[in-house]
Amino acid sequence: MNWLTEHTLLPADTWQLVLAALGAMCIGMSKAGLSGTSTLNVVLMAQIFGAKQSVGVILPMLIAADFMGFIINRKGGSWRRIVPMVPPAIAGVVVGWLLLGKFDNSMARIVIGWIIIVLLVFNYVLNKRRQDFLALTEHKVFTWSMGFLAGVVTMLANAAGPVMTVYLLAQHLEKKEYLGVFSRFFLFINLFKVPFSTDLGIINGRSLMTNVTLMPCVVVGVVIGWWILKRLPQKVFENVLFWLTAFAAVWLIRG
Repeated sequence: MNWLTEHTLLPADTWQLVLAALGAMCIGMSKAGLSGTSTLNVVLMAQIFGAKQSVGVILPMLIAADFMGFIINRKGGSWRRIVPMVPPAIAGVVVGWLLLGKFDNSMARIVIGWIIIVLLVFNYVLNKRRQDFLALTEHKVFTWSMGFLAGVVTMLANAAGPVMTVYLLAQHLEKKEYLGVFSRFFLFINLFKVPFSTDLGIINGRSLMTNVTLMPCVVVGVVIGWWILKRLPQKVFENVLFWLTAFAAVWLIRG
């Protein structure tokens, strides 16, 4: 326990260690296909490490999981399909970096909490009015708007999955292609974010040791995610996660 507190950002409290392990498992589960776990992970990590620092703690584990996802889905999609999203996403990351640099931990906590709530509502409306959203994709500004929004949200909270989902729905991709493009985009954009997070000081020696300590939980999460997908209807699972994440986001905002 002393080694953890001296060399990592993990707390000495056993209950918080369990939550940190659960948050890391959620990263792996989200890359296995249980997308709803990604937002729950953001809230859990923000409570444990502090909102601003948690963004840097999560990022290297996301990159490791993205590499696993890319290897698994490499036969689907292509790098060419993410090209239209890259320029606006890069611009969004830069804006997110500038904003995050101005936030203290308290402000970051509130902003991340509200981002999660907005994304949950967004995802709910998307599921109810999917065809109406698809009609919006005919506008020329759609790709740039989605790319920029994805860049800002992923830099501020590592939570751009729902935004990318809306963009990919407009492409009418088969599941294999969808997963391949999705994994390629986040592998690229998360690697691009590393120097910005390092500049903010939220990726550092202790945060990287935290990543090494929690990485086995990410791998376990991938395995558990595959197991759950085979045995539990994803809609039921994600409905439970929706309400858990909403509760956790309110908890985060209220401090």
